[in-house]
Parts: sequence; C-alpha cells; structure tokens
Amino acid sequence: MAERATTHHPEGRGFWSALRDAVDSAVLVDDEPLRLLAVALVAHGHALLEDVPGVGKTLLTRAFSRALGLSFGRIQGTPDLLPSDVLGASLLEGDHFRFVPGPIFTNVLLVDEVNRATPRTQSALLEAMAEDQVSIEGLTRELPDPFLVLATQNPIELEGTFALPEAQLDRFLVRLSLGYPDRARERRIASRYRAAAEPLDAVRPVVEPGAVIAMRETVRGIEVADEVEDYVVALVQATRRRPELRLGASPRASVALYRAAQAWAFLDGRAFALADDVKAVASAVLAHRVLLDLDAQLRGATAAGVIAAVLGSVEAPPSAIDGGGRVGHRP
Repeated sequence: MAERATTHHPEGRGFWSALRDAVDSAVLVDDEPLRLLAVALVAHGHALLEDVPGVGKTLLTRAFSRALGLSFGRIQGTPDLLPSDVLGASLLEGDHFRFVPGPIFTNVLLVDEVNRATPRTQSALLEAMAEDQVSIEGLTRELPDPFLVLATQNPIELEGTFALPEAQLDRFLVRLSLGYPDRARERRIASRYRAAAEPLDAVRPVVEPGAVIAMRETVRGIEVADEVEDYVVALVQATRRRPELRLGASPRASVALYRAAQAWAFLDGRAFALADDVKAVASAVLAHRVLLDLDAQLRGATAAGVIAAVLGSVEAPPSAIDGGGRVGHRP
C-alpha cells in the first residue's frame, strides 16, 4: 500500500480554490460549470458551453482565461466566416509573402456561436482541437501550449445554424451549461456594474502558463485502480445497450471519461481517482456523445436523463478512503 503522503496533490486543490476566487470577482456562477472548465484545461481537452444568450458564457470564459494568465482570442461564428479568418493567411509584401496568424494562435480561444459557422469553417477547428496544430498552405504550424477551445452555442435558436457533426462534438471533452441564476445571485450580478464598469479588471492571474502544462502532466499520472477502470468502461458500454439511444458512446468516450475523472480527482487534491469522480463528470462527458432515438426524443427523453439512468443501472466500486490510502488502491 502506498504511503498516505503520496496519495494527495494539494496543488490541485489550491489551484481550484484560487481559480474559483479569482473568477468570482468578475462573474457569479455555480461551482460546477467553472470546475468543468478547469477539468477541460488540466485534462488537455476542450469545452462546449451550451446555453441561452445572456447568462454569462462569454464573461465566464474571459474571466477564466485572465485568471490563468493566458492569452485570449475570440471568434464570432457567422455563416460568412472563412477558414482563413480562423487560421490566418499569407499576404503579399513586395516580392515575398508574410504569414499573418489568425485568432486561433492563442492559449484560450472562444468560439462564440460555433454552430453558426459553416461546416467548412467548423472543420478547420477539428485538427487544431485534436492535434494542437493547423495545416495552412501546405505547412503545419504548431499552436501555443497550452491551447484550449471554449465554444458556445444556443440550443434554442436553430435558424441559420449548422449542427456540429458527431466527430466535432466528440472532440469536446465536456459539455456544460450555466443555467439561470437564482434571485439573490441575479441581484448581485445586476449591482456589480455599480462598483466597476468592467468587472474583468478585478481578475488577477493565479498561475503561470508553465504551471498549467505541469498540472497537465500531473493529471496524466493520477492513478486509476482496476475497479475504477472497469467502471468507466462498463458505463460507456452500457450506453450502447440503451433502447432510448440510436448511437451509444464510442471507445473515445471511455478515454475522455477516464481523463476527466483524473482531472476531477486532481482538483479535489487527490493523486488517485474514485468511482465518485467518474460519476461527477459522467453526464458532462457522455451526454453529447450519444444520439437519442427519435421516438424516445418525442416522448421527452433527454441524453442527460439516459446517462443518469445508466449511472443508476451500473454498479460502482467502493469509493471510501481508509486510513492507509484508499479502497481499491493497487498495491
């Protein structure tokens, strides 16, 4: 059994606490959406924010990038947006061409209303999200490290939109929504502009970019016991047997769920993942990777509801921590 000193990563808990305090100085959101953004960051993934306009998606992503001390770029999805508007292009200057990088060459890229961009432009993001590089004019160019895409879309207004294909959705580690604030929080939001014209001015960096890269390496080494690995795979395979779904989650979803559980454990200050970590991220990781059967959808079924049912039907291994380490810890 490993020594107890090796079962904790206090820097993960410290990072999460500092990030939450920094972002809270500019935008008021529940802990879960912000924590899922942090999961995407330290697990080397990307996040899709799906919600109605006006709930603070853009403000949250800008505050998030500021708190990390990372460069920030923004793209507004429109039907006339071209791949070159995202990636960049070469301009003729005298007798030579000079490459002008597009907004994708940044640490945190916000793609507002990504479903308003055409499939051709959406696909330009695919290589960047999958490989941290882009191919432009026959050349491969590396993107800054770290690189994180935060895309937003409005699930209600569908006119003039282009639904993200399954291959593109699968590149987002997590999908999340903010929801409407309660009355007390909305009052605080309304009055915040009385104290400062620009709330983002109050956000201060809590880490250096190099620390983000180091945290990603730490998360990669978070231990996942055999029982928890089996649980991850069992959940994903169970989605393929649900009658409400015409397409269950792919093996890539198993990888995503594994990585997200590691990240959730790290932010909790632990060097090992538990079944509870898997449960905490399951809906955010899996719901956008499955397709509902049309009949089930007409009867009111939702992807999140199906994932909840899967969690209820698959037995989880113990998650209790004992005095010497944890239940299910490899010797």
